[in-house]
Amino acid sequence: MSLSTEVTESRLKHLQKHLEQENPVLLQTVQSFRDLDRIAYRMGLLEHSQSFAMQIPWWPLISILGTFSAGKSSFINHYLGYKLQRTGNQAVDDRFSVICFSRDPTPRDLPGVALDQDPRFPFYQISKDLELVAPGEGGRVDAFLQLRTCPSERLRGKILIDSPGFDADAQRNSTLRITDYIINLSDLVLVLFDARHPEPGAMHDTLEHLVGKTIHRPDSGKFMYILNQLDTTAREDNPEDVVAAWQRALGEKGLTAGHFFTIYNPDMAIPIDDEALRRRFEGKRDADLSEIHGRMQQVEVERAYRIVGALEKTARDIEEKTVPFLSRTLGRWRKRVLWGDLLAFSLLGALIGALLAKTGLAQTATGPSGWLEGIMTHTLLGAIAAAALLILVAAVHFGVRSLAQKSVLRGLAREANANGLRGDLAAAFRRSTRPWRSIFSKLPAGWGRSTHRDLHTIIRNTDDYVQSLNDRFTNPSGSETAAATT
Repeated sequence: MSLSTEVTESRLKHLQKHLEQENPVLLQTVQSFRDLDRIAYRMGLLEHSQSFAMQIPWWPLISILGTFSAGKSSFINHYLGYKLQRTGNQAVDDRFSVICFSRDPTPRDLPGVALDQDPRFPFYQISKDLELVAPGEGGRVDAFLQLRTCPSERLRGKILIDSPGFDADAQRNSTLRITDYIINLSDLVLVLFDARHPEPGAMHDTLEHLVGKTIHRPDSGKFMYILNQLDTTAREDNPEDVVAAWQRALGEKGLTAGHFFTIYNPDMAIPIDDEALRRRFEGKRDADLSEIHGRMQQVEVERAYRIVGALEKTARDIEEKTVPFLSRTLGRWRKRVLWGDLLAFSLLGALIGALLAKTGLAQTATGPSGWLEGIMTHTLLGAIAAAALLILVAAVHFGVRSLAQKSVLRGLAREANANGLRGDLAAAFRRSTRPWRSIFSKLPAGWGRSTHRDLHTIIRNTDDYVQSLNDRFTNPSGSETAAATT
């Protein structure tokens, strides 16, 4: 067992030990991930030092997105009860801050490489994704990410992510790439807008990315859209107009008013002289903050379901996406090999004919008995000639296979990434085109009836895991026995 394989095994055992006390239901999913890993090893989708269990964050993840000066950092500070993030009217940080709990009373800032190299965090090997966006950016992961620690008890068991604003021009593509990556992994996404800028129509691109592209997602329920710093509108002649303008702007992107929250930071609020107006503002603020904070507290439950969902999705994707993708890729490779063989053997035949003509054997071949009969009268010479011909044919064929393989591999990783496929598709394809495999094999290496059966066993087990979670968190019958068990 290699050192990297031992490290992965040690991490999985540590994860199992943690879940044994924290969430026994999820402990069973680790074994299913191990079973899924074995399938991926057979197919070449994973190296033995890798695991699908290490490619998802097991800690609940809450991301806070929005424009510059939308009050994201002050919102986080208020929630934590700790002045951790810098605040200000201008952009104060152009990096994503990943915030996690630490018993150390002194907060610490760690470089982005601490996230890129640790599979327990959601940014494991994010440098590879950045490199796909823009060559050279993968080596600048510290320019995009930082890890911050905080002793706030509200952070126990979860991770917060404070994002830079969307108004940045520099490194914009990389910022959007990481933002999309975060959105896909998050259990809860808070999208904050700034009530101090009452012209939402001027933010068309930002609204399109943060609202238009998210509202129709299958996991749209994890998004909360928040108009922050509403206290700054209290001195307007009609502060309701500001809220109405934002509601209309978001409504045009498909967002209903029922998903819209209005808050401001009680620690930094502008005094409101009108008593009745102040009570109305505070009442709405406190009600919305209570709902938002409540959702933030229950992400651990949502994460449990999301992990089971990730297990099922990965298993189904192998069967429904990865195998068909590899089969189509093998089909392209097969066609190139057959056309290459046809061209190569045509040229080889022409070359042999020319050589025979030059040596005079061609003339013998036109004789009554033919040149082959002449050669075969000498058994040893015939055997040598036949062996040489077979070796030459094999060398040409496998040379064509190798060239066809290399031509297909160009851009294969990018194509797989564009299709949202997980695992090393290039390695799986190389395994499926090894010299001893027939070019007429339509299924990828490692895929067969037994693999198909094992995969469906994993998928069936996810139903049991969901039922176990339901038994833990719900009690539809209302029976005392079920409640006690839960």
